[in-house]
Amino acid sequence: MTGPHGVGIGWRPEIAGFVAELPGLRFVEVVAETVPIAGPPPAGLVELRERGVTVVPHGVRLSLGGAEPVEPARVAHLATVAELLAAPLVSEHIAFVRAGGLEAGHLLPLPRTREAVDVVCANVARTQAELPVPIALEPIAALFDWPDDELDEAAFLGEILERTGALLLLDIANVHANARNRGTDPLALLDRLPLDRVAYLHVAGGAEHGGFYHDTHTDPVNREVLELLGELCARHRPPAALLERDGHYPPAAELRTELDAVADACGFPVVT
Repeated sequence: MTGPHGVGIGWRPEIAGFVAELPGLRFVEVVAETVPIAGPPPAGLVELRERGVTVVPHGVRLSLGGAEPVEPARVAHLATVAELLAAPLVSEHIAFVRAGGLEAGHLLPLPRTREAVDVVCANVARTQAELPVPIALEPIAALFDWPDDELDEAAFLGEILERTGALLLLDIANVHANARNRGTDPLALLDRLPLDRVAYLHVAGGAEHGGFYHDTHTDPVNREVLELLGELCARHRPPAALLERDGHYPPAAELRTELDAVADACGFPVVT
């Protein structure tokens, strides 16, 4: 099975009816941990699969950057969800979410050290050994950098991708947020990333608060993110881009407008 193509949207129960009515939809992404493995997947996802829509499980709890090895039960759940949904790939974050048995409840940034690279690569290898499909790794938005960083972001990501052979899930909103909060040039990062390894893109909205730009997933996608998306696609157009929305869902007409804007920036057919 081929990977995702065209424009997609994050599948959430709150907007399942809206998603089901999108005539040109090619793929959706579902949070893997919300899909039960003891029974059938949610009906909306089954209907989408029957229509030929690709469904990609997106993990948020593996903690690939945690110092402790990934938990086998969590990896097994992700692998089973991929099989249940006939997914062509899965995705997860380069982050940690737990330590010493404590759950942070958030995706936390790693120090960009060579030791952290080793930890991520070891956990990705353990995960890959149990998965029936490839994995794409997503760098997160971070409000701070660790003081003992040894590598910049491009070098850190490049080494992880090279050593693991994993694909890249590039969140263009995260690229914008990190560059804005760090005072760096997002285009300089794009020019150093292995864009040919991008499996698909994330696009989301954010907001300024307390002197920082927050990747909220509850605000509209702003002009700067769409322009950066266009710059990325001018360099190397990935096969697919997905709109993330996680709350404060706007009226259907506004969501359609956002999807069309993503399609236009990438040069993809509209889904609405």
